[in-house]
Amino acid sequence: MRLLGFLARRIGAGALTVLAVASLCFVVIHLLPGDPVDALLDESAPAADRDALRRALHLDLPLHRQYAFFLGDLLFRGLGRSFTHPDRTAFAEVLRVWPDTARLALCAALVAWALAIPMALLAATRPGTRTDAAVGVFSLVGMALPSLWIGPMLVRVFCVELPWLPFPGPDARGAASLILPAVTLGAGMAGILTRMGRGALRDVLREPYVQTARAKGLSERVVLVKHALRSAMVPLLTVGGAQLSALLGGAVVTERLFDRDGVGLLFLDALLRRDIPVVLACVVAVAATVVLVQLLVDLAYAAVDPRIRVQ
Repeated sequence: MRLLGFLARRIGAGALTVLAVASLCFVVIHLLPGDPVDALLDESAPAADRDALRRALHLDLPLHRQYAFFLGDLLFRGLGRSFTHPDRTAFAEVLRVWPDTARLALCAALVAWALAIPMALLAATRPGTRTDAAVGVFSLVGMALPSLWIGPMLVRVFCVELPWLPFPGPDARGAASLILPAVTLGAGMAGILTRMGRGALRDVLREPYVQTARAKGLSERVVLVKHALRSAMVPLLTVGGAQLSALLGGAVVTERLFDRDGVGLLFLDALLRRDIPVVLACVVAVAATVVLVQLLVDLAYAAVDPRIRVQ
């Protein structure tokens, strides 16, 4: 019952958060200069056609009435039709690219965690050594190098000099096409997680219960994985959840570099074209994803650390 109450409260708070974010975006985008009709019709379009389109899109109404239509579209009509693709709803446009974004974000997170956890364990168990210094340099380099540099360099090495992977483009398909963009995104995330994990593990390894576990004769591997790493996972999950939310929101630079469809690129194109329903649909989808990821992170806290209970 406690878990059900927790889930009900978090889902309710998440729904209000999504509504607040979408409403704020609605107000801001309508305050921006420019007319969506200008982006949909050329300058030679008759005034009658422009007025008819403005009425069809409800742009001739006061802002509060447009907001009422927005709420109706949000709840019942998939945020209405896309301005630039009127045969599809705005949410349909988002769902068209959402699987690509989700696959890329999850693969990037997998790369980051696979690199960060072993390196953090190495550094935490060898403080002051060359291994510790090398891990520190790796984490700083991962955080410092921008993806707009990492991506082209990886393409140059693994697609041109050593043609082991498919060249980026609309024809690139399959698991191999995900490797380079996932590494490009995961490198920075790995640097942050490594630095956070190294510090958290060092603090945990000084705790009395870790010394007690060692005194009981447990192997160092069991002490590190079962006791130290589980406690250190709480701050790592916090940082990792926030980074995964950002990745699911769309990595515009990486999507553009590797010519991949994604929510970030869709949002940017819709914003430039003043396709308001698609912009709002992207914001709602990203906000809902952030709420869901944070809920899963809160549940994971209790799973990795029995001292934490959902309330």
